Amino acid sequence: MSPRTTRATHNPPGDTSPVSRPHKGGVPGTTGSPDAPDASGGSGPTTAPHAGRAPRAGHRRGDGRWGWLFVSPMVLVLGLFLVLPILMALWVSLLHWDGQSNPFGGQAEFAGLDNYRSLLTQDGLDRTLFATSLRNTAYYVLLTVPLQTALALVLALVVNQRMLRGRSALRTVFFFPSVTSSIAVSTVFLFLFQGSGAVNTMLSWIGIKGPNWFADSRGVLSLLLGALGLVDADHPTGVLAAHSFMGLSWYQWLSGPSVAMCTLILLAVWTTSGTFMLIFLAALQDIPRELEESAAIEGVNRFQMLRYVTLPALRPVLFLVLTLGLISTWQVFDQVYVMGQGAPGNTTLTPAFLSYSSAFDDADFGQGAAIAFVLLALILCMTALQRWALRERNAGPGRTR
Repeated sequence: MSPRTTRATHNPPGDTSPVSRPHKGGVPGTTGSPDAPDASGGSGPTTAPHAGRAPRAGHRRGDGRWGWLFVSPMVLVLGLFLVLPILMALWVSLLHWDGQSNPFGGQAEFAGLDNYRSLLTQDGLDRTLFATSLRNTAYYVLLTVPLQTALALVLALVVNQRMLRGRSALRTVFFFPSVTSSIAVSTVFLFLFQGSGAVNTMLSWIGIKGPNWFADSRGVLSLLLGALGLVDADHPTGVLAAHSFMGLSWYQWLSGPSVAMCTLILLAVWTTSGTFMLIFLAALQDIPRELEESAAIEGVNRFQMLRYVTLPALRPVLFLVLTLGLISTWQVFDQVYVMGQGAPGNTTLTPAFLSYSSAFDDADFGQGAAIAFVLLALILCMTALQRWALRERNAGPGRTR
């Protein structure tokens, strides 16, 4: 028998000690009272040795200092090139500054919130132009983001087929417009959609007379309602024409994107779908194959597989794609600059281009900075709304992502 084995003994009358005595070394034979004396004669609870010691506060403070030391270059870069310029632009938005003097030396006139009031509350050309840019961009976002997201998802599902031949070539072809210069692509679209361009030529083959795309300021919804005989597109009357908001009549708000803006929407969808296709493709290849095999065993069809397996797994990536699309479409500038600079009739004017025009063409940098910050607030609000709409509704408290 092992020397550490405890043997049971009979207690003499009146003895209240435990049945078995502790051996040398402090190893108890039975589980006695936590306050029973140990083998060395001391009293107190018997505790098992700890597997490891908790890190000391000094070590944690040292790790924190080393962590800040390693990230300090990036914090410094972000502070100098991101946070500091934002604060400087915020100060400029509170001034009447023409760009010729030092805005931080007290030489520019302090305007307070006048630049923001002229955009949002005061009647005038500034508010009318800003409302026009918001209307144009709202239609641009509402049409571009869903179309490019849906097209990117379809392309990703196509090139993700394991039995498809030439998948690598198709990925390259679909992604190629995304790596091409936006200025070059915009110039090509100018030639394609001009009055005698290739698009109108192909439309004439099927008996359709194409419009002069970049010179047509009519809204497509007003054209559709006019074709149905519901409204007079050239001389609207009634409630929609009698009421206004921010300097634009309700009819102007609801007339839809202009024909010229539709070309910008087609350009944006064609050039950005390839990038989002790669994001969706990486997420599709990360879905465990066991899920698809289990669903196939259950006898689900492809539509059910897409709805109940693929799309739920793509929820975080879908939020990323929609957020990137939302931010990029609200900040569109280069295509507008190349393809008309707001023409025809300011129907392709966007807040980003209006901010640039106010600052560099009209020498009103305070107004341009104010437009930029209003645009930033709109983007943040819409991103938060989009996150709320795509949240996991069946998740418990504290589990929403």
